[in-house]
Amino acid sequence: MLLKDKVVIVSGIGPGLGHELALEAARQGARLAICARTASKLDAAEQEILEAGVKTEILKVPTDIADVEQCKNLVAKTIEKYGRIDVLINSAYNPGAFDLVENADLDGWRAAMDVNLYGTLALTLEVVPHMKKQGGGAIVMINTMVTRRPLQTQAGYGASKAALASATQHLALELGPYNIRVNSTYMGWMWGPPVEGYMQQQAEETGVSVEDMKAAIAQNIPLRVIPEDGDCAKAAIFLASDYACAVTGAALDVNGGEYLPH
Repeated sequence: MLLKDKVVIVSGIGPGLGHELALEAARQGARLAICARTASKLDAAEQEILEAGVKTEILKVPTDIADVEQCKNLVAKTIEKYGRIDVLINSAYNPGAFDLVENADLDGWRAAMDVNLYGTLALTLEVVPHMKKQGGGAIVMINTMVTRRPLQTQAGYGASKAALASATQHLALELGPYNIRVNSTYMGWMWGPPVEGYMQQQAEETGVSVEDMKAAIAQNIPLRVIPEDGDCAKAAIFLASDYACAVTGAALDVNGGEYLPH
C-alpha cells in the first residue's frame, strides 16, 4: 500500500476525479480527511469507499477553500483527529465562466482565481507548518492541460491554473529543505461523470452521438482512448507516496499523451 497509515487531506470531493482521489488514497491505506462545499458530496464519497469494501478512517469537513477561516477549521480538525498531516491533495477548483477572452466577464475570472489560486494556497499554507514540525510531507496540485494547450472559452480557468503552476514551483524550491515535496499533475480529458454529462448535453444539442465525440477526441490522443478518471487519480497518488521521495517541483502530464512536452 503506497499510503499505508498516512494522513491525507483531499479537497474538492465530488463526482469524478475528487471521488477517485479519495477512493484510491483509501485503497492505498490512507486515513482520510475530505472536504467539499457540500456535505452530501462527502457522504457520497464515504459511501463509495465503503461499497468498495475499503475500511479506513474518514473525517468529513464541509469546506469552501476560498474562505481562509474554513481552511483553518479543516486543518485544525484533521490535526485534532489524527495528530499529523502527511499529504495534501489540492483538487478543489472553480471552472470559471466559459467564454472567449474578448467577451470575458472578469468577475468570473476572479471567482476562478479565488478558488484555484488563492483558495488552494490558503489551504496549503495552513498545512505547511504542521508538515515542517513533523519533518516532511507531500503536496500534490491538480492542474490542467489547458495551461499547456490553450482551449477556446477556458482562458479564465487556464490563467488561474497557470498562476498556481508558478506558485507551485516556488513552493517546491522553498519547502524542499524541510523535506516537503510539492508536485503537480496536469490532467487532460478524463472519462467520468463530468465529461460524460457534458457530452450527453452536447449530443442532445448537436445530434452527434457521445461515441462519435469520444472517438474524435481519442484520435488526438496517442493512446487512442480518453483516460478514465480513476486511472488519472493514480498518478496523483504516486506523487503523494514515498515512491516519489526524490521528486519535487515536477509537472506530470496525465493525458494519454495528448500533450507531449519537449
